[in-house]
Amino acid sequence: MNMLRVALLSTVLCSLGLQAQTVIQGAGATFPYPLYSKWISEYRKVNPQVNINYQSIGSGGGIKQITERTVDFGATDAPMSGSEMAKVKGTLYHIPMTLGAVVVAYNVPGVSAGLKLTPETLAGIFLGQITTWNDPKLASQNPGVKLPASPITVAYRTDGSGTTAVFTEYLAKVSVDWKSKVGAGKSVKFPVGLGAKGNEGVTGMVKSTPGAIGYLEMAYAKQNNLAVAAIRNKNGKFVVPTPEGVTSAATGNDIPNDLYLSITDGSGAKDYPISSFSYILVYQDQQDGTKGKVLADFLWWATHDGQKFAAALDYAPLPTKDMLPKIEAKLRTLKAAGQQLLKK
Repeated sequence: MNMLRVALLSTVLCSLGLQAQTVIQGAGATFPYPLYSKWISEYRKVNPQVNINYQSIGSGGGIKQITERTVDFGATDAPMSGSEMAKVKGTLYHIPMTLGAVVVAYNVPGVSAGLKLTPETLAGIFLGQITTWNDPKLASQNPGVKLPASPITVAYRTDGSGTTAVFTEYLAKVSVDWKSKVGAGKSVKFPVGLGAKGNEGVTGMVKSTPGAIGYLEMAYAKQNNLAVAAIRNKNGKFVVPTPEGVTSAATGNDIPNDLYLSITDGSGAKDYPISSFSYILVYQDQQDGTKGKVLADFLWWATHDGQKFAAALDYAPLPTKDMLPKIEAKLRTLKAAGQQLLKK
């Protein structure tokens, strides 16, 4: 009798269009979280039977969970290192999903906009060599800006972070001191400052602490009305972070087959120098054919139709001419039990 009731209930639900949902679990980078949340919401309208759950836990956490296969996909802003890839069992792809800027946000009473930073002064602040806002080095490059004599409080990430990897990669490129004393990576030992977890944590610290300065993804700064600095790029121009500046940094690069690409410290006049791709990590061979097909379809949608939602959230869409064909080729190789998941 119970089995009959279950069968009848299933028939009724299907007739009403209430089919069982396919649940996809993902975790990782906080950098693209606002955009991923938007995508998940919009994709539910396209395919109501798909429920995607994304946990914003940091790139390091995403790499750990996809390596252990406790999620269906991971996410990171920095490509996995050789030692991290050595722990992976199977072929794991990095699929570029969007582009964003790591901005330098600040909370300086009386200075709501207009702060300019050179690579040298930015590195000096995070090295603890520049400790007050009216330091002569800062004052000389900000004529007309009334900088207070108050101390600088540096805010940084404590979790394994792709945002940290991008920021420290940039500093290591532009500062010999930073490269030798701190280096680059998802987790580094900052010489000074206070730590917080996630882009959310650094955003909150900067917002609530007069005199603070920190690095975070552009969407978090915009959504919280934080002031951001203009950074002098390699071309000698002070540029504020914009999707157009990020797109400029990503344009004209040779795209390698593995799709890993660093675009920090670009040489273009419009390039915002602390720009980055953000990646989803997905296994070529999916263990569950049904979930694998759903995930492949979502990734195809996000890298195509989903790109139109990027600019409104202060991300830059993927370079369609150079990169999209290579992403499409990668996605077409996703399979389960030897069967190709995408027929497009």
